Amino acid sequence: MLILMTFGSIAIVVVLSVALAPYIRRYFAGGVCKSAARLDGKTALITGANTGIGKETARDLARRGARVIIACRDLSKGEAAASQIRAETGSERVLVRRLDLADTRSIKQFAEDFLKEENRLHILINNAGVMMCPYSHTVDGFEMQFGVNHLGHFLLTHLLLDLLKQSAPARIINVSSLAHNFGRIKFDDLQSERSYEGGLAYCQSKLANVLFTRELAKRLAGTGAQTTSELARHSSLIALTWSIFSFFIKTPWEGAQTNIYCAVAEELENVSGKHFSDCSPAFVAPQGRNEETAKRLWDVSCTLLGVQWD
Repeated sequence: MLILMTFGSIAIVVVLSVALAPYIRRYFAGGVCKSAARLDGKTALITGANTGIGKETARDLARRGARVIIACRDLSKGEAAASQIRAETGSERVLVRRLDLADTRSIKQFAEDFLKEENRLHILINNAGVMMCPYSHTVDGFEMQFGVNHLGHFLLTHLLLDLLKQSAPARIINVSSLAHNFGRIKFDDLQSERSYEGGLAYCQSKLANVLFTRELAKRLAGTGAQTTSELARHSSLIALTWSIFSFFIKTPWEGAQTNIYCAVAEELENVSGKHFSDCSPAFVAPQGRNEETAKRLWDVSCTLLGVQWD
C-alpha cells in the first residue's frame, strides 16, 4: 500500500509538472521588451558585450539601427562577437574597443580614445562584471568585485558624463542584481582585507551599483541625461549547475530584455533613479534606498579613485 501511494504521488507530481511547465518557464523567463523604438543615429556603449546578456543587448540595439561599441578586455573574443552580430543584423556599425575595468589606467585610456573618436554617446550600459571570484585585487589594489563591478564603472561613467550630457537625451543603465538585497556597504572594510566571502563581496558590489544609480540620478537632474538600474534575477550557485537547473535559468536573450527595455522604452524617457526587473519597476531593499549611505559611498569612491565629481 505504501509503495502504491508513493508511486501515485510521484505520478501526480510528474503530471502536474508537465501541465504547469509552460507557466513555470514563463515565470522564470521574465518580461520581454515590447518597444519597437528605432535607434538610428544613436551611439550605444556596452561593457562586457562580448558574451551573454551584454552580447544579446548589443545584438538587439544593432538591429534597431544603433552604432554599437563593445567594450571588453579580450579583443579577440570581442571581435568574434561583433562579427557574429554584424552577420546576423546586417549592420556594419558594431565596433570593438579594449577596456579592462580592473585597471584604472585602461579605463582612462579607453575614455580618452573614445572622446577623440566619438562625438556622441546616447546610451551607456554598465554591464560587465565579475562574480564570486577567489579573493584577488585589481591592478590598483581594490578588491576585485568591488573594484570592477562598482569602481570601474563609476570611473568610466565619470569620464564620459560630459559627452552623455552633450548628447541628451541620454541614458545610463547600471546592471545590478537582486543580490543587492543581501548586501551591506562595509565602510570599515570595503576591500575585504579583514575578512572575505565571495558571495557577500558580490552582494556588496551589487548594492553599490544600486546606490550609485540613486545618487547619480540626483546629480543628473535637469541635464537631459538619466540613469536607471536593472536588478537582474539570477543565482550564481544555480549558474554553476546549469545542466541540472537550466529549466529555471534565464537564457542570455531573456536576461537581456530589461537592459534593452531601460535603453529604448519610450515611457522611460523622463524616468531617472528607478530600478527595474523583468521590464517592470522593481523592489529595492531598504539599504539600497538610504540617501546617507549613497552620498557617503559616492564620496569614498571619489577619494579612492582620486577624482572630483560634484
